[in-house]
Amino acid sequence: MRSKEATDALGSIGGTPLVELKRVVPPGHARVLVKVESQNPTGSMKDRMAVAVVDGAARSGRLRPGGRVVEYTGGSTGTSLAFVCAARGFAITLVTSDAFSLEKRDHMRALGAEVVIVPSPDGGITGDLIGAMMARATDLSASPEAFYADQFRNEDAVAGYAPLGEEIWRQAGGEVDAFVQAVGTAHCITGVAQALRAHDPGVTIVAVEPAESPVLSGGRPGSHRIEGVGPGFVPPLWDPDAVDGIEAVSTADAEAMCRRLAKEEALFAGTSSGANVVAALRLAERLGSGRTVVTLICDSGLKYLSTDLYSSTCRGPASGEE
Repeated sequence: MRSKEATDALGSIGGTPLVELKRVVPPGHARVLVKVESQNPTGSMKDRMAVAVVDGAARSGRLRPGGRVVEYTGGSTGTSLAFVCAARGFAITLVTSDAFSLEKRDHMRALGAEVVIVPSPDGGITGDLIGAMMARATDLSASPEAFYADQFRNEDAVAGYAPLGEEIWRQAGGEVDAFVQAVGTAHCITGVAQALRAHDPGVTIVAVEPAESPVLSGGRPGSHRIEGVGPGFVPPLWDPDAVDGIEAVSTADAEAMCRRLAKEEALFAGTSSGANVVAALRLAERLGSGRTVVTLICDSGLKYLSTDLYSSTCRGPASGEE
């Protein structure tokens, strides 16, 4: 659990609450618990992997004093890395895109990051866009003082999520029948699954991906708006044998659930969290009452106020504005 007195800003990572959804879960379903990762310092679960990646690189000598971290990012990973670099005294350059929210880009800059933008032709998230961001980051990491975090291939990130799995198990009192998580790099679902199955090998693990880009299910990549997941290709460290099923959730369904979570559960979350809950409810219906499904509120809705996810719901007569 998070200590009451942290020695520095990084000590505030983790120890997030696990809460039960009360209103969006229909009768007869398994109970659904959500780990509120939006309560991490930058408002994202990615703080956990960022400290593991930066500290792992520093311990190994890949990142030296006075060095610079370089990474491609949809926003939350970059913000978390910038946060850790600010706390540890490292410079950082982040490659992102205008396909991702303005709040994320501004947050990265506020934490001292140099931000490089790769434009998205249609505003959507595609495999080609992620590939272009990765290529730009690779070029920028050529200097001798640079450490290329390369999140899709960085195994330190998996270890960063092991404490999350332990927290879930402890907070749920060992009553975890299933864990559901949207896949970006696949580090979170892998690290949490390993931790949970160390306690109970029978825990069901379900991955979530955008319905518009169902590559984990063998479908064709496409453009979607669920930030942080569905890169448009199979992540290099993805292990299909580690999961028991894959749920495809559309951007529209994920966004609708986010708005329900805010209004009905007082949980203000990003789009991947909405996708998680949609998939968790499907599984909860199949499992039935007396069972427990756990998923994540991956990040805060504050990261998406300028996007269509919330901006359109905060205007007009319904909001009291003329």
